[in-house]
Amino acid sequence: MGLSVAVQMDPITAIDIAGDSTFALMLEAQRRGHSLFHYHVNALASRDGSLFASGEAVTVRDEKGNHATLGERQRIDLATQDVILMRQDPPFDMGYITATHLLERIHPKTLVVNDPAEVRNAPEKLFILRYGNLMPPTLITRDWAELDAFRREHGDIILKPLYGNGGAGIFKTHEGDQNFSSLLEMFGQLFKEPIIAQRYLPEVRAGDKRIILVDGKVAGAINRVPGANDHRSNMHAGGRAEPTTLTKREHEICEAIGPDLKKRGLIFTGIDVIGDYMTEINVTSPTGIRQVKRFGGADIAALIWDAIEARR
Repeated sequence: MGLSVAVQMDPITAIDIAGDSTFALMLEAQRRGHSLFHYHVNALASRDGSLFASGEAVTVRDEKGNHATLGERQRIDLATQDVILMRQDPPFDMGYITATHLLERIHPKTLVVNDPAEVRNAPEKLFILRYGNLMPPTLITRDWAELDAFRREHGDIILKPLYGNGGAGIFKTHEGDQNFSSLLEMFGQLFKEPIIAQRYLPEVRAGDKRIILVDGKVAGAINRVPGANDHRSNMHAGGRAEPTTLTKREHEICEAIGPDLKKRGLIFTGIDVIGDYMTEINVTSPTGIRQVKRFGGADIAALIWDAIEARR
């Protein structure tokens, strides 16, 4: 029997299907005979104990410029769906958190992927603190003196917003950098949250590896290499994807965190590894599955749907 699947995502007409993991999941769902309903997070509405969304039934095709056909707009009770894919892009802000609270009201009778309560409790740059022995030296604070001491201790460091995404707002700085105070002023004006500082890992020049786990097990990986004039390897910031294999250390990292991810209902996760260190755990809207398949790796969309179907 086909499942009814609602996909909470950014507008499907604007996505780049060549690298969009949500689109890959939709293609695989449709291939398996599941029906698809598309809606934006802003269309969520909770009323009198029920959760609704306005959107459209959708069919998808792997054809650039002709990848989706939307039906008539309609309002549905999300509790009538078998599965909801929570796939809107971050930032992980109060809007994102509110959506997890709303979706939690119908989960797990309607299976939300990933588990909304666990997503709420796992912001990428904070969740990793559970595994301190696997991460580089890291400081989270708004205290300028602490940040300056961390910079003097480690020399080259990375500063980034605690709830940022896609490589935006990430800066490399060093001891003696005359822009340091200005950077801290800018962070203070733009963000109410603490800043995250990490020791710069020069191994990033060889790539920042995105490893995808499905139900806590390694499913595939790509290496993301920064551009010649940028320290960031994020695809949104101009990083170049290339095929890769996992090192012994990377397998050890995945084996250390995998059981916890599975226990928490985090079916689809992506971790970032530079050298011997894990730098982030992505649970909100991980990406990379189309690139893995393009380089001859596993069909991760199929693995994710195997895991989802096993729960229905």
